[in-house]
Amino acid sequence: MLVGEKVILRAIERSDIPRFVKWFNDPEVIRFLAMHVPLSVAAEEKWFERQLEDKDTRVLAIETKDGVHIGNLGLHNFNYRDSHAELGIAIGEKEYWGQGYGTDAIRTVLKWAFGELNLNRVFLRTYPFNPRAIRCYEKCGLVIEGRLRQAIYRDGQYHDEIVMGVLRDEFLGAAR
Repeated sequence: MLVGEKVILRAIERSDIPRFVKWFNDPEVIRFLAMHVPLSVAAEEKWFERQLEDKDTRVLAIETKDGVHIGNLGLHNFNYRDSHAELGIAIGEKEYWGQGYGTDAIRTVLKWAFGELNLNRVFLRTYPFNPRAIRCYEKCGLVIEGRLRQAIYRDGQYHDEIVMGVLRDEFLGAAR
């Protein structure tokens, strides 16, 4: 377990699958994710099994300090040669949005990524129509590195995809 100020990051468990399916079938939640098709329990069970074997992905459950599972976050696509990984996060319990849980979860996983996993860079992708997330990422030290023009189609139009990242020295220097 990784312990932050507001959250605990723990391994995902098979018993979490019903919550994943609920969250990832909620249009408000997936609007900000790369997902866009309904998710079945069977598909999520297959995904869970793959996570147990995947050496290039670490998915963790985000729990409040009172033990409420409110979302997931993960480091994906580890590049061990160049020492970087891609971050993904979803707070599925909407009543916890905007309360700092995502910020604390990201800071906690970045401490682990840079301090224990010896990564040099962590990056993510987000969308201009998710300003709450962009503010959260900026609070965690990520900066906009680039923009993939008209990379996604949502709500009947094309949108850019924003790439944000943070380097170990930037994050650890700011944490002092």
